[in-house]
Amino acid sequence: MGILCRLLWVLAVLWWVPAGAQTGAADAGGALDTATARLRSVPREVVLDGVVEAVKQSTVSAQVSGRIEQINFDVDDYVPRGAVLLRFRDKEERARLEQAQATLNEARARFNQAQADYERIKNIYAKKLVSKSELDKATAQLKSARARLESAQARVKEAREQLDHTVVRAPYSGIVVKRFVEVGETASAGQPLMTGLSLEQLRAVVSVPQEYVDAVRRAGKARVFEASPDLGDIPTGKLTIFPYADPDTHTFRVRIELPDVPRGLYPGMMIKAAFDVGQRKRLLVPRQAVTHRSEVTAVYVVDAKGRVHFRQVRAGRNVAPDLTEVLAGLQAGEKVALDPIRAGVVLKQQWAEAGTLHE
Repeated sequence: MGILCRLLWVLAVLWWVPAGAQTGAADAGGALDTATARLRSVPREVVLDGVVEAVKQSTVSAQVSGRIEQINFDVDDYVPRGAVLLRFRDKEERARLEQAQATLNEARARFNQAQADYERIKNIYAKKLVSKSELDKATAQLKSARARLESAQARVKEAREQLDHTVVRAPYSGIVVKRFVEVGETASAGQPLMTGLSLEQLRAVVSVPQEYVDAVRRAGKARVFEASPDLGDIPTGKLTIFPYADPDTHTFRVRIELPDVPRGLYPGMMIKAAFDVGQRKRLLVPRQAVTHRSEVTAVYVVDAKGRVHFRQVRAGRNVAPDLTEVLAGLQAGEKVALDPIRAGVVLKQQWAEAGTLHE
């Protein structure tokens, strides 16, 4: 039974060695390039769950009172910046604007007349043909006409602004998430109309336990990735740590800016946030030395005599682009082959020389 198990182990290793590499076994007798597994200080991270939220999220409210005549967008619709969300009935506002415009025209005509009278009397007074009181009277009339003109201009501006408020526009590009009114309803000033959010600027919100918050504040950075770390890290920006804890959960709210929003990331999604909370010793090997065969993760260990051994290990995370953490199966100081394919060929040659296949 022991011989059968050993034979199955040999056949499994042979199956892991690619066919192309087996044909080149005769040329693989040279020394293997190796690296030493070493204990190194790496950042100690705590990984927490977070939620993605929109930086720009607001509720648009009515600025006038009136009946709603038109609604152009519904929930889940994309709205460009400046697009008309809805319209109020505007007959009263237009009438006020026309009345204010008429008052402005009258005030402008009276001002022009008063200015002309002032210039005429000023010239006559320079020739000593009218008294000083006539000039003072024309000056006062001109000032009064100018004040009425400025007042009329202000009323036109106010009436035009009230008319503009009957058309509600999107303050930024985004998605409508709630709608509070229907066509035909009468809305009052200050009443909520629609709620929307922008997909252009997102951030992650994480609740950090109080035991880690000081370390997070000192480091001032975080590593954010989606639920599957294989998708890669999401670029992060500034961290904002709220200066108070939740009295129920004793956690601190931390906001992480996401300046470059990756495709497929939306508000409400769950993410993972890794915070640097110190240093720890970890056994590291070059990433290229770790090989994956089906569900087995392993390295090829080269002993002091140059013999190759196939060793199953439990790998951790990638500490750097070229280093992998080994959690079990390997000791510090052991050498691992940097080329797993060539090491597999050498291992096969060793077994052939030892006559293993003939047992």
